Amino acid sequence: MVDVILGLQWGDEGKGKIVDFFAKDYDVIARFQGGPNAGHTLYVNDKKVVLHQIPSGVFHAGTVNLIGNGVVLDPVVLKREMETVKSFGIDLQKNLFISERTHLILPTHRALDKAAELSKGNQKIGSTLKGIGPTYMDKTGRNGLRVGDLLDKNFTTAYIKLRLKHQRLLDNFNFHEDITSWEEEFFEAAEILKGMNIVNGEYFINNKIKEGKKVLAEGAQGSMLDIDFGTFPYVTSSNTISAGVSNGLGIAPQLINDVIGVTKAYCTRVGSGPFPTELDNELGESLRKTGNEFGATTGRPRRCGWIDLVALRYACMINGVTQIVMTKADVLDAFKELQVCTTYKINGKETTEVPFQMDRQKPEPVYQQFTGWNSNTDAAKDYAALPDRMKEYVKYINEYLGVNIHYISNGPGRDQLIKVF
Repeated sequence: MVDVILGLQWGDEGKGKIVDFFAKDYDVIARFQGGPNAGHTLYVNDKKVVLHQIPSGVFHAGTVNLIGNGVVLDPVVLKREMETVKSFGIDLQKNLFISERTHLILPTHRALDKAAELSKGNQKIGSTLKGIGPTYMDKTGRNGLRVGDLLDKNFTTAYIKLRLKHQRLLDNFNFHEDITSWEEEFFEAAEILKGMNIVNGEYFINNKIKEGKKVLAEGAQGSMLDIDFGTFPYVTSSNTISAGVSNGLGIAPQLINDVIGVTKAYCTRVGSGPFPTELDNELGESLRKTGNEFGATTGRPRRCGWIDLVALRYACMINGVTQIVMTKADVLDAFKELQVCTTYKINGKETTEVPFQMDRQKPEPVYQQFTGWNSNTDAAKDYAALPDRMKEYVKYINEYLGVNIHYISNGPGRDQLIKVF
């Protein structure tokens, strides 16, 4: 069977640490979507490591890691990341495998991403400019190049053909930045990628399942950024929800067992797009500073606000979440009062449903107020040691969602994770 860990908000929920925590109980960790726009932060031997493409189980001895076909892969980013991982003594030839069907991010994809975002003016969607969107567009347009193509003697010819197509699009954007150095880096990194374990991903993972191996599928971004069910058009370019596991790895839906959803105790968002509970004030700035809310990939300051249970229940529904991990609960230690969004008010009417076009309908959050616990929780080792008011907060969320919080993260350390159920 396959378990899934994914984000329930707009990404940045702290999934990397959670996958790292669970990884010891699994034989295979597999990334099923997204690209280097995701940043999963881990602490290894007290050193901070941010993984963008390699699955978060890579630091566990004996665990096999697969980059699935649903991912878009930048060889340059992968090369840098591999160097970091190897510095910890990890042998990637033994524990990292890459599906041959995984699409490649080319230098011109990055250029197209930048050109398209610049052309939008004040209508920018907040792209990380990593080439993700254009790569997925080539995938659905049946033009893309895949990892397996690197092994073909005609790869360079295929690359030039696609580059010429991209150049015409760049000319339309009046974008003439020299990307020669990007291409040199790409082909150097591509040679290294060719020497990695390139496998037929769907057979690889299904054979592991048949052997009785335990598989954990690792998501990137968050459910509210899903291309179909997120706050379109301010979304990513892939299916970030549990349904994406099937087409991102090539496994049947009935093989999916537990879906572990990760949410912060409050809410953040990077980039543009609707965010009903955003606190664009001193409280929001306090949340940002206390929670160190700056993007692991981009360094951009995250927008901060109270937890949104309307959006969270929606995410639990579309993912089939069976258990929740709440991260950064300790960030709320300093707040005397907390707010929880329980309904939206749209055109004077209250609703508990996420609307079709949130940026046009502009839902106004309706809050339930809680008294904060106003005490340090980062040293707590078990649920009994947590303050009663935090337990009330957790109990209310459990009852509202109809899904229980099984773990509470009370700090960045590997050992700062408290089991509730």
